[in-house]
Amino acid sequence: MKTTLIGMKFLTVLATLAVCAFAFPVGGTTNPGTADEAIRENVKEMEAGWNSKQGALYAKPFAEDADYVVVNGMYFKGRAAIQKAHQQIFDTIFKNTTIQLSVKQGRFLRPDVAVVHVNGHRDAPENEKKLVSDALMTMVMTREKEGWKIAAFQNTEVVANPQR
Repeated sequence: MKTTLIGMKFLTVLATLAVCAFAFPVGGTTNPGTADEAIRENVKEMEAGWNSKQGALYAKPFAEDADYVVVNGMYFKGRAAIQKAHQQIFDTIFKNTTIQLSVKQGRFLRPDVAVVHVNGHRDAPENEKKLVSDALMTMVMTREKEGWKIAAFQNTEVVANPQR
């Protein structure tokens, strides 16, 4: 009985340490060169691409064969399609918008796979306020030869008072 309790305590401590080791912090500082920093850089790159209206820069953090689901359910396959679709909206409907992205939370499913939730806010000039919105993005990132890449992306609009 005593051995079983000690064994169970050991397993509990081990499980807790494993969870802590694979979760990365939301706030606070990060160490350059870590997976956490690389993942956050991908999010910053998307933001910079949107705000500079460069489809290629926006799509750069995505894997060559990435899956991308837009808030309205449209689906794009691959970095080239993501780049082309975003350049089109940057040149038209969203040309006067900016976005702010921040990592809400993330965790490592394996040392080379992370699921990341990102808060997003899109802003627009006063005469285009209908384009202002908030979103919660879910990304699956994988560590590839060239670094961390976004393998899958889902964008969900956050509605202030959802009607059910």
